[in-house]
Amino acid sequence: MKVLGITGGVGAGKSTVLEYLRERYHVRVILADEVGRLLQQPGQECYEQILRAFGPGILEEKAGEIDRQKLSAIVFADSHQLSRLNAIVHPAVKAYIIEEIDKERQQRAVPFVVIEAALLFEDHYDQICDEIWYIHTETEVRMRRLAKSRGYTEEKSCRIMKNQMSEEQYREKCNLVIDNSSEFVENTYEQIDEGLIRHGFL
Repeated sequence: MKVLGITGGVGAGKSTVLEYLRERYHVRVILADEVGRLLQQPGQECYEQILRAFGPGILEEKAGEIDRQKLSAIVFADSHQLSRLNAIVHPAVKAYIIEEIDKERQQRAVPFVVIEAALLFEDHYDQICDEIWYIHTETEVRMRRLAKSRGYTEEKSCRIMKNQMSEEQYREKCNLVIDNSSEFVENTYEQIDEGLIRHGFL
């Protein structure tokens, strides 16, 4: 059973691709961000470690859960603190995903597994993926979509994009490029269908 990694810059439409793969091919889609949130819940692996590292001031008053806004305010103001958080969360997320892939291989209930992670290459998910596909979308289209879906200003979108991998880096590292720039989503679906067949996922 193969593992497919999906990556791309902010506003590229990765969620559109993932939803299509899930609905059309009934694959298991694992989102690293969702796993990270799960592991920070009370009783989960990262909760106590984060609490020890950052103190009880990061908790919500009533529920005892980690207040993501409070934690974000700390780590995004201090790169050292962000590194501390990442050192706790990222290895745990990766270990959880590897375990889930192993479960899917044993159960043989899905044709393949799809992973989406913001830091797919930085956290070396390429070591556990058979292939990684890059979702490319023209910058102007991404700006427009981010303004509409998230209310981002052009300045904010540009700032986020500047901190992500470049177009050249994505293309160099990935096995296939899916162009999601078209307003007709069927064009994207057709590229996915062809890619899955041509690259042996089906």
